[in-house]
Amino acid sequence: MSTAPAPLSRSLFVFSILYGGMTCIAGVLAFKQVALGPLAVEAGIFAFLMLVVISSAIAQIHGQGTANRLVLFGFIPLAVSVLLIVLVLSLPASSEMPAGNLSSFETVMAQTPRIMLAGPIAYGVSLLLNVKIFSALRGAAGDSGFGVMVRGAIASALSQSLDTLIFVTVAFYGEFPIGSLIMGQMLAKIVLSAVLVPPLIILIVKLAKRLDESPMS
Repeated sequence: MSTAPAPLSRSLFVFSILYGGMTCIAGVLAFKQVALGPLAVEAGIFAFLMLVVISSAIAQIHGQGTANRLVLFGFIPLAVSVLLIVLVLSLPASSEMPAGNLSSFETVMAQTPRIMLAGPIAYGVSLLLNVKIFSALRGAAGDSGFGVMVRGAIASALSQSLDTLIFVTVAFYGEFPIGSLIMGQMLAKIVLSAVLVPPLIILIVKLAKRLDESPMS
């Protein structure tokens, strides 16, 4: 006797797509440094914080195991985007493409091997740590709106600090002094984790619950 497949969670489907997109765009946005008052931070942090928010929200709704799988599956679009970048850079440019446009494209896309290695390592370690801390604090902080925000802020601040330490060390150690860069980026990410991540997690959780009111067939 055949068994009908379980309905697919609409929220998991929608936010998995968004999650994959954020893994690809984070590295591109990182080429711009933005000023947030006295803080200077690479713009890729906004996409990365969305990864933190989505993975935390999925852990809250669907459990730690599902969130961990989401993080691991995130390596797929990340790897495919890297391979496509390598392929496109290896192909000859059209003679009709302005030299300035080509130079700008290559400046943004032609990252050094160390940077291309640092990104996936920092991504995997920090996002899995975020999910682990967020889930581990569930018993202490609870599932109230305030508790979820506290858990999100703590998990994001700790995981983003580790992300900075790993990425900057792997990408730039030995090329120039990295102590001030690490401290500056950590401070910026801790502040953003406290200000942006908690309300965004609540927003995503609420939106996910609305989406799941009518599961996909």
